[in-house]
Amino acid sequence: MSPTAEKRMWTERVRTRAVGALPPDKLLPDRQPAYVSSWIYVFGVATIAAFVVVLVSGVILGLKGPAWWHTSGVGHFFNSIHLWGVEVFFFTMVVHLWGKYFMGAWRGGRAWVWVTGAILFLVSIGTAFTGYLSQQNFDSQWIASEGKDGLNSVGIGAFFNVADFGQMFTWHVILLPAVVIGLIVGHVLLVRKHGVVPPYPAKEVAAAVAATREGAPGDGGAS
Repeated sequence: MSPTAEKRMWTERVRTRAVGALPPDKLLPDRQPAYVSSWIYVFGVATIAAFVVVLVSGVILGLKGPAWWHTSGVGHFFNSIHLWGVEVFFFTMVVHLWGKYFMGAWRGGRAWVWVTGAILFLVSIGTAFTGYLSQQNFDSQWIASEGKDGLNSVGIGAFFNVADFGQMFTWHVILLPAVVIGLIVGHVLLVRKHGVVPPYPAKEVAAAVAATREGAPGDGGAS
């Protein structure tokens, strides 16, 4: 290692590696291929927008507390915003997830793009479940009582106690949202790094390419 390299600060080394892994022209591209103009990507962006609404409304609900969102008119409003934000979040995410499944989003070295999206869906289910348990009403009590036996039957009741409001509230407002945010950031960065997956080739083109490949060895042998 040269003396110049040894004197480089760690922040410079991190920045160099980050720019090398994700250059600015990929992170914030000026142009995109024509096939990016598709509704399936609108649903992906809508998922992120819905999550922002859920996050902001959830912070307000968490700061004001259960008595506010159950008894105040403004609290009812923000509770409704939070609920419908979650509904839109899951609807748009499922459409985007299944759409990208049928488009083969893992092709071309993009496996982790698909994996992070699928894991995000699963973690979001757990986040929504702990949200139901944090409502502090009859619904949350009923869900907790019904889910407790199921979790105990698979041996995780001691680690994930659905009857403990403090534990469920911590999972819902701190731990799981942090994982969701990390997965969203990672998913978007991977999309920027690898680019949007191109569509499958047309059947006619694929057949012509296959016929050319099959005929090439025979033509060479004949000459």
